[in-house]
Amino acid sequence: MRAVVIGAGIGGLATAAGLRRAGADVVVLERAAELRAVGAGLSLWRNGFTALDALGLGDAVHARTSTSAAGLQAGQRTPGGRWLARLPAGAVADLRVVHRADLQEVLAAAAGEVRCGVEITGVSPDGRTVTHTGGTEHVDLVVAADGIRSAVRASWPGDPGLHYSGYSAWRGVTRTPVDLLGAAGETWGRGLRFGLVPLRDGRVYWFGVRSMPAGVPPHDEHAAVRDAFAGWHAPIPAVLDATDPDAVHRLDIHDLAAPLRTFRRGRCVLLGDAAHAMTPDLGQGGGQALEDAATLVRLVAGAPAGGAGGLGQALDRYDALRRPRTARLLRTARRVGAVAQASSPVGAAVRDGVLRLLPDAWTASQVAAVQRWEPPPVGAAVQPGRAG
Repeated sequence: MRAVVIGAGIGGLATAAGLRRAGADVVVLERAAELRAVGAGLSLWRNGFTALDALGLGDAVHARTSTSAAGLQAGQRTPGGRWLARLPAGAVADLRVVHRADLQEVLAAAAGEVRCGVEITGVSPDGRTVTHTGGTEHVDLVVAADGIRSAVRASWPGDPGLHYSGYSAWRGVTRTPVDLLGAAGETWGRGLRFGLVPLRDGRVYWFGVRSMPAGVPPHDEHAAVRDAFAGWHAPIPAVLDATDPDAVHRLDIHDLAAPLRTFRRGRCVLLGDAAHAMTPDLGQGGGQALEDAATLVRLVAGAPAGGAGGLGQALDRYDALRRPRTARLLRTARRVGAVAQASSPVGAAVRDGVLRLLPDAWTASQVAAVQRWEPPPVGAAVQPGRAG
């Protein structure tokens, strides 16, 4: 089977690695002039590693991750440092944190041929021909993993477009280790949030979220984030002080305006953010892209490229399995983000009061529910399976 993967992000590289391991002839086409890790830290929960194991990549990624978050108290705090809700230790036992650059390095090494500087100009409606600035590819399968602003998705009927969440996020990684004082997780204020996540070398990946209009021009982002979180509890000031100004980046947070009606058009399928971009409020963006990759690879492995069944049936099954789960998570992430960003005094007070009343065990059960996922058996396109 000959396959083209469009986009060299997490989902695209993981898919290429899995297809290559299954014996397919695969090439990854990437618009950027070179592979660069966009972002800083990435949280991988149990479902992400279940997917990586299915792709044969779990051990290699596992070696690059940190478990230090498992030894810290986690949950939500007030800007003054008072706990609103705590997660039981077991709820984050499977959480591992990886720097995106490390994850990309592992995935790229397994993905095979990656051509950078290639602009896609079209994919035929039957998904058998890809045209780009370097020529034309005639293939059996096209995997469009070209991100939240997917040009492939935009060319399909029914693209819902993007929805602005109402908030923008700063991200950074400290240049040196910082003592987190025994706790990680998020701190929630009024229209403001701050998150702390330890990396394996003691440095800290952090994010700051602020409700604001979309398209605010960048200025001095390091100064802006320091001003936004001035006076918040330790070690937030120390984390920002330990971050180089040019390592601070801000991004307006968007998701898909609505779930898609299909992830498939002919022999072309959407994957990752191209299919179901969601806000980062569940920490599942990367995990869902990896689930997509593992599901697709498992289903198409061994499927004949020709005929009425075979590969076409596998792609139908991919669509049927992945859309319901990702649609639920997209909606849930949006709701969580809206609650977390409550800006009015009354709204924030109600939110904080509810958090204090929720049993820790209930919160842990919600975290565990998101992580419950298993890939389909190899070549299971004709098996009923489950849609979750």
